[in-house]
Amino acid sequence: MRHGNHKYTLGVKPAHRQAIIRNLAIEVIEHGKIKTTHARCMALRGYVEKLITLAKEDTVHNRRLAYSKLNNDNAVKELFTNVAPKFKTRNGGYTRVIKIAEGRVGDSAKMSYFALVE
Repeated sequence: MRHGNHKYTLGVKPAHRQAIIRNLAIEVIEHGKIKTTHARCMALRGYVEKLITLAKEDTVHNRRLAYSKLNNDNAVKELFTNVAPKFKTRNGGYTRVIKIAEGRVGDSAKMSYFALVE
């Protein structure tokens, strides 16, 4: 039985899904806000929340764990120096998903903004 074992599959194979989520997380960390499909936003939410919680305590071990998730030096440095210190006193809820009324032009996919709470 697969009770409570839900993942957003995004219609791709697991390696591709992992690459999509990793790249979106890097973009959110670097830019603070991105626009993508609603399904990708929902899949990304838990991933980024866990990374920020990890980065609130700046240790070598946590930096290595974050690097293993992101595989990008600049994003890890940005996460630990600029993003995580803003959320030191916050106990979760670091991100926000804002739905956009109109769909994407080509395929009418539901679109959303994924942003860090400031």
